[in-house]
Amino acid sequence: MLLLWFAGAGWAEAYARALGAGEEDTSIVGERAVASSEAPAGDAPPAPSPAASIRPGTRWSFLTRMEATVLTLLPRQGAGEAEGFVQVEPMAVVDGGETFGLNLGAPVRLRAWGGGEGTGLVREEDWDSLSDWGQLVRLLSLGHDASPVALWAGSLDCYTLLSGHLVRRYSNRSNPDYHPAGAVLTATAGPLFVESFVSDVLGARLMGVGVELDVQHVLFGQPARRGRYTLGLSAVLDWGRAGGVTREVTLAHVDGTAMVLARRGFELHLLAGGGGRPGRRGAWGAVAGVGADAVSPTLDLLARLEVRRQHGGFRQGWFGPDSELARFQVAGTSGLPLADASFPEGYSAFGELVVGWDAEHLGDLVQRHLRLSLGVEAFTWGRVDADGRLAVQLFGRDVEAAVRGLAVGLRQPGARYLASGEVRWRFLGGRLYAMGQGGTLLYPTEEGTLRPGAFASVGLGVDNAR
Repeated sequence: MLLLWFAGAGWAEAYARALGAGEEDTSIVGERAVASSEAPAGDAPPAPSPAASIRPGTRWSFLTRMEATVLTLLPRQGAGEAEGFVQVEPMAVVDGGETFGLNLGAPVRLRAWGGGEGTGLVREEDWDSLSDWGQLVRLLSLGHDASPVALWAGSLDCYTLLSGHLVRRYSNRSNPDYHPAGAVLTATAGPLFVESFVSDVLGARLMGVGVELDVQHVLFGQPARRGRYTLGLSAVLDWGRAGGVTREVTLAHVDGTAMVLARRGFELHLLAGGGGRPGRRGAWGAVAGVGADAVSPTLDLLARLEVRRQHGGFRQGWFGPDSELARFQVAGTSGLPLADASFPEGYSAFGELVVGWDAEHLGDLVQRHLRLSLGVEAFTWGRVDADGRLAVQLFGRDVEAAVRGLAVGLRQPGARYLASGEVRWRFLGGRLYAMGQGGTLLYPTEEGTLRPGAFASVGLGVDNAR
């Protein structure tokens, strides 16, 4: 979601560079976890962060924004009547430099038509659980990449935990009626790096922890370059009690990484690991691969290529971009939730590419003439999964356009597709902008199925970003 991306891309991107995971975009770490702000109605594409438009050299800066749009939620396949809303979305940002950031605001949807008898003025599904109140916090950041302890909270989009073999490119708001705030806490002590996260600070959903040991530091003392040789252990518990009730799942994974080439602005890594589902015999997987990271004043690139083995129902990237929907019903014809569905044994090839490019300079986080993030996994038994997002700035950065897509189970019956897009055009000196959004949605129902829908909106916004 583009709006979903607005508040979090900046802190997520900074975190990504801090941990070196790799992706920018929404993520808290370069895609490690891109944080985002709330989207209009569904899974729309990522967009530049207004918080990022505050120059990092300023000690204390403030930004205010107000958007007003006409939003239409459209059912598909005869699943009800269309609903229309006037959406008002205020936002306030306080930037205290590298060690503090706060971004508050949430969309309020006032019903204009549809919904049937007994429906209220405000869309009930946006505020009907404790977790939904988390959307008021778009971003809270304490500390920075060099801090011994740092905390980020807000929406998670494209979040990746350490190696990403359990949680990769995960978004906690792909369910359009569930708006939690997640949090990521990192700590460094000598050769140890610890990263823990929760996908919902107000509900029992996902929680996980990853511990990474710098082997060179342990054997030979603190090295000139950290993280050349590491061993990592990560574990994730899915409570399944927030945003809908599903069965509990626990996963664990061990990883090793070696940096085999390090040049100014370029690193090449080899990696290998294995994991499984504790308590479930025969559920395991293994992975080996290579990764490259390149950084220059105008280009930031991450690339990964892995070969994976799945056995007994376990798979790498279990918690990914589709998991908040798959927890209710996986793609395909089985109609089962993710925790109960079988997964064929076999091999797969996974590739990921994340590119940030700017014709001038990448120093200011808001400046990205192009942002591209793409992940694809192809299985030996015929299935293909893919998700990606592309955002560009055109015409002197006055026009921003973004698209986002998800395809799960390609080349198989019952494949799942989601797509969305957004365009913003700034005029009158850049403080006023027009915007349009649209895309497809999937709503979980009480029966555990997914109801298809779509959204479209047009409107205006004003801020003091320029």
